[in-house]
Amino acid sequence: MTQALPPEQARAEEAAAMDRVLNATQRVKSAFTSLQTQFPPQGEGRPSQFALQTFDAALQELEDAQAAFDELLNDLLDGNR
Repeated sequence: MTQALPPEQARAEEAAAMDRVLNATQRVKSAFTSLQTQFPPQGEGRPSQFALQTFDAALQELEDAQAAFDELLNDLLDGNR
């Protein structure tokens, strides 16, 4: 069991974790939009390696951000925050 944080610090950490999830979601959306342009009718259906890697990295960051936020919420529900 971790020691409870002062309420102001706990709220700041919660807000930062939510911001991370929102920013990661926006990066996934942006990377997906970019990737879509490489498929018909605009593109030839052969996405660049860079576009695929960018999309993959954005998805990974979103997954990591969600996991960190879930951990924070679990701590909150368990009374550890």
